[in-house]
Amino acid sequence: MSFTALNTAAAGLKTTQAAIGIVSQNIANVGTTGYVRRTLDTVAQGPGNSGVAIGTINRIIDENSVKQLRLETSGASYTGMMADVRTQLDKLYGIPGTTSALDGVVNNFTLALQTLGADPSSAPARSSVVAAASNLATKIGGIAEGVQSLRSATESQLANDTAAASGLLSSIAQLNSKIAATSDDGSKVALLDQRDQALNSLSGYLDVQASVQRDGTVTVITTSGMTLVDRASAASLSFDGRGTLGPEDAYSTDPAQRSVGTITATTPGGGTIDLVASNAIRSGSLAAGIELRDTVLPQAQRQLDDLAAGLSRSLSDTSAVGTPASAAAGAGFDIDLTGLSAGNAITITLKDTNGAQRNVILVPSNLDPAASVNRADVADPLATIVPFTVGSDSATFGTAIAAALGSPFTVTSVPDVGKGGVRILSPTSGAPTILGIKASVTQSTSPDDVTNGKPQIPLFVDGGGKARLYTGSFDGGSQLTGFAQRIAVNPAVIAKTETLVKFAPGTQGSEPTRPQYLFDALTSANRTFSAASGIGGISAPYDSSVQGFAQKIIDAQGAAAATAQNLDEGQSIALATAQGRFASTSGVKIDEEMSMLVGLQTAYTANARVLTAARDMLDTLLRI
Repeated sequence: MSFTALNTAAAGLKTTQAAIGIVSQNIANVGTTGYVRRTLDTVAQGPGNSGVAIGTINRIIDENSVKQLRLETSGASYTGMMADVRTQLDKLYGIPGTTSALDGVVNNFTLALQTLGADPSSAPARSSVVAAASNLATKIGGIAEGVQSLRSATESQLANDTAAASGLLSSIAQLNSKIAATSDDGSKVALLDQRDQALNSLSGYLDVQASVQRDGTVTVITTSGMTLVDRASAASLSFDGRGTLGPEDAYSTDPAQRSVGTITATTPGGGTIDLVASNAIRSGSLAAGIELRDTVLPQAQRQLDDLAAGLSRSLSDTSAVGTPASAAAGAGFDIDLTGLSAGNAITITLKDTNGAQRNVILVPSNLDPAASVNRADVADPLATIVPFTVGSDSATFGTAIAAALGSPFTVTSVPDVGKGGVRILSPTSGAPTILGIKASVTQSTSPDDVTNGKPQIPLFVDGGGKARLYTGSFDGGSQLTGFAQRIAVNPAVIAKTETLVKFAPGTQGSEPTRPQYLFDALTSANRTFSAASGIGGISAPYDSSVQGFAQKIIDAQGAAAATAQNLDEGQSIALATAQGRFASTSGVKIDEEMSMLVGLQTAYTANARVLTAARDMLDTLLRI
């Protein structure tokens, strides 16, 4: 037997032993998260390539399946968080149709008013109205508090997720350094597994893509194109959380105006980037948290604020609608604005020179100069908003509106229409043309003005501190923001429940006018609710009764929760498919590994027999 055969058998034995070690390692790590199946490459050597040597250890991995896995992981984290929070939000409103749900509480209140209208002299019926009103205010406030609790929890979750993502970026950079410096194949593949697992975990927080470099390191970027890791350098992420959030807390690109946390990326060079302002994060739990905190939950708060405002003003305001001016006066409208208060917006509908219809919203203020108006807080965000200062004298309305509107309109006071009568005329020639004027005017002068001689009554007031009328004022900030948390039953009505019937000193206790008006104002009279609530569309105000609007809120939240759950279920299927595809390529299949192990053991035995035969031959020769 030649020494070549001995060398070949010895090399084969060594190579087979190494391959058995790799297969055994694969078998031992079946089910281990992040473990990628290994194989051993062999190299032919010796005369005529008759021998074999240990080559490199390879990881069996398909880059396309890895990319898809990370994409679906990011999407699943996004939809999972959205579905979870939207489900919690939907539960705040209660099970539709039950007495404790929002629609049930609204229905109980309208039923109490209807009962009082049928028997106005009944003291128990009056008490039932007050109790039902208090229960409704408490319900709206409770839901609104729950919305802000979800926002605060989301703010906290954003802080935790940002810290975790930053830690993973740092780990990936450190693993890059180790991989580039490691020459041992066994150690390198283990490091590659760790890095891939870190990248997979990172994709749960935000959408990332990894590009492998020639030295084995990776560059990590977001799908928006921002580089987070470049070889051994990584950006650090930080979040300046603000703790408990309130209705007035909102994100702004202006740091001085921002009252919630933002995610800041600090580059190795010291530069900083606001990832929220730059819209750099588009998927993952961080994107979901930002959308929930800054869009979904604030819109839910706005719906409740609009409901509370509609509930209050439907009972305390009268709808002033313009009537065509006399032919002698010109084309335009007369409107009685008697009782106009700060925040009682006047909407003028125009047709411009192009024939397009648009609105001009006049917003009265008690301040001079007039208070600024947040566009999102008016019913029509596409309207031209004109704040103006209005005095306590109704005779000055015309002068104030004329100064605010300016040319080409003609504005005059017309006492014949009413104490607060105003005439607004279109230009004598050309456009724009006035198509209509309307306003919702608060009829009481204070919360104590409950026997004002009119069917309107301030049953619900702004209970933030000392009770005050809700008029939608912008003086000192938007009264609408957070009103859902502050709405309360007027203490003056609680003290004298007979005012639910007696709207003037001489009113009989059996007079049904006020109870019937209040019932109709909630159930059949339509009001315009702002586009910002999202109920009527992105930019379209929504006309409905208060009762109908409450039902629409519940329907919208239930539909949104169901949609979010369906999307999450679909994304979970997509993730499972991606995981299956990855496992089929890179996962360890025990049957295949066991079959390979048997083959390697057979080869090991064959090589061992060659060496055994050589040993026996040498022993025989030595004994001769």
